[in-house]
Amino acid sequence: MGLFDRFKKEDSGQEWFVIVGLGNPGREYAQTKHNIGFAVIERLAEKYNISTEKFKHKAFVGDGKIGNKKVLLVKPQTFMNLSGESVREIVNFYKIPQEKFVVIFDDISLAPGFVRIREKGSHGGHNGIRNIINQMGTDEFWRIKVGVGEKPNGWDLADYVLAKFDKDDLPLIAQGIDKAVLAVEMILDKGVTEAMNVVNQKPKTIKRQKNKEEEAACPKNSAKAPECEGTKEVEA
Repeated sequence: MGLFDRFKKEDSGQEWFVIVGLGNPGREYAQTKHNIGFAVIERLAEKYNISTEKFKHKAFVGDGKIGNKKVLLVKPQTFMNLSGESVREIVNFYKIPQEKFVVIFDDISLAPGFVRIREKGSHGGHNGIRNIINQMGTDEFWRIKVGVGEKPNGWDLADYVLAKFDKDDLPLIAQGIDKAVLAVEMILDKGVTEAMNVVNQKPKTIKRQKNKEEEAACPKNSAKAPECEGTKEVEA
């Protein structure tokens, strides 16, 4: 029996939603791909004026409201591979049922800026999710996956996810963070099914240019010029 099963009968009396963003503590990990879950929590905290400076259950937490829903924003401080230890303590303490628990994390199988909501599934090689599944005894919990791009050939996976984003990807990552915030808001307001119908749609194509020199050499309507052949269009 998974931990969530203990609280099914208590669901009617539980008002809190727990929103967990995964990452690693410490300045050296800030702005890295593996910390995009933290970035989404920080954006939510800023938007809804929720302080996440309280330290409880091996995490920085903050309680407040998003819309008319009470939420607990969580950033586990156990390091990624032990995220489940903090999550288990919080779910157990607050008696959180499965349908009021959401985890946000990075996904290398999605292009930068893509966001996907899933109701359940395997860890997909993500050690933070692996540990949460092990600690909770189930893989049935809502998750918001934020794309950080596929690992290039020759890169070690750990080195890749612990590296900072390429400058060219930053606009796409900002877009992905905003979309993940929207995903949380929609889950709370409309439910996971409607949130999936909106958020999981293929995003619009936007232009990415390699550097400032290329931008200067390739103004609008000149993409066919020889010096503009490096300009790419990518899915956000």
